Amino acid sequence: MTINQVSFPVTALLLIGLNACGPAKQTIDPAGDTFAAVAPDEVITLTGTEPFWGVRIADGQANYANPDHPEGYDFAVERFAGNNGLGFSGTMEGATVTITLTPGACSDGMSDRTYPYVATIALGDETLRGCGYTDRQPFTGDAAP
Repeated sequence: MTINQVSFPVTALLLIGLNACGPAKQTIDPAGDTFAAVAPDEVITLTGTEPFWGVRIADGQANYANPDHPEGYDFAVERFAGNNGLGFSGTMEGATVTITLTPGACSDGMSDRTYPYVATIALGDETLRGCGYTDRQPFTGDAAP
């Protein structure tokens, strides 16, 4: 028996064993029901710095605004959820947008506010990071820092 004849079966068994011992895969729920911490009718507000941006999500619509476009861009989003977070996907001005909201204390780094969610936005090739809150789960701290 040659080394190559032994290598393939051993490698295959190792890979099968590693796969069986790996962490459980997280599932995604296209209806957005798995992660129930944010109700479908809540208004979600996301904010970020460096560069400054804001997103408001309500009723299947998002508005993305930044200093260059303070009135923002409106676009439709679809809600989806996994076991530890909430996501939205859509297309804005021809660019694919994926928004994720995960539980965790978040600071914008510029105020004394603490937000209940961490926000990440993939906007085309750009990734924006910030914080989020909802109308039922607000930030804590000064309302007008």
